[in-house]
Amino acid sequence: MAELAVDKHVKYILAVEKNKDSFESVVMDHLRMNGAYWGLTALDLLGKLDSVNVDEVISWILKCQHESGGFSGNIGHDPHILYTLSAVQVLALFNKLDVLDIDKSIVSSCTSCFAQVSKLDITGLQNEDGSFSGDMWGEVDTRFSYIAICCLSILCCLEKINVEKAVSYILSCKNLDGGFGCTPGGESHAGQTLALTGSLHYVDKDLLGWWLCERQVKSGGLNGRPEKLPDVCYSWWVLSSLIMIDRVHWIDKEKLVKFILDCQDVENGGISDRPDDAVDVYHTYFGVAGLSLLNYPGLKAIDPAYALPVDVVNRIFFSG
Repeated sequence: MAELAVDKHVKYILAVEKNKDSFESVVMDHLRMNGAYWGLTALDLLGKLDSVNVDEVISWILKCQHESGGFSGNIGHDPHILYTLSAVQVLALFNKLDVLDIDKSIVSSCTSCFAQVSKLDITGLQNEDGSFSGDMWGEVDTRFSYIAICCLSILCCLEKINVEKAVSYILSCKNLDGGFGCTPGGESHAGQTLALTGSLHYVDKDLLGWWLCERQVKSGGLNGRPEKLPDVCYSWWVLSSLIMIDRVHWIDKEKLVKFILDCQDVENGGISDRPDDAVDVYHTYFGVAGLSLLNYPGLKAIDPAYALPVDVVNRIFFSG
């Protein structure tokens, strides 16, 4: 079995940020905040976070914050809950959450998205049925529920939303196969929200575990839905869910490790979705994160619920 090309991956991640004229950099311009989270967290898991200039990163993140409190994917773009979580996660990586005026900008006392359409404070994006919109335009998705809950939990402000309604909405998206859709009646797709609210007791762990372990295909990789090709990113989404419901032993972990390692570009660095495809920072992060969940030697441990290194999560919740 191949080994993880740590130095090559570090070099690749750093090059993605520096070469702003590259194709990958140009097409990711609008979601650079997500890219920063993927790249920086991967560096931390690889033990190389000290390779970046912290002050430059923090300065850029704050320039992406809007008056509403939410963050955009890059300077000059619109704010969205997706980018807001990434910004908070990166600040957490560097132990810089104190740069945020949490009560004033990220969180408000309003709990109706429709009463707060001019803002992107997270609590203001919760709808009456407990779901969350991604921004002022109102798109609803259970992934936005995860993002909102994760972000507020990191900021120790989970009490600012109606958690009971949020959980109820997520449960309304449960399907007969044990999986959860993005909206009620939607096709089951891998995800993980209930753990952050202490609500895993609502889940049929055997049924959900069966659906999740069925995502492993012959190559060892995991897909996100039946009849789909395997993708390295599901080495995170599916695996983290299996770990949280204590059913990870239902898959062949060794074959999954081999699949991830086979997706590496061992010459230039980076990890792709499948072997021999083009690499990108998104799959590089989720490949490294998946290997971390699989206890691959030399990698820092990652928390399966918060998608942050365990030492970062412990610092947030237990340092005080």
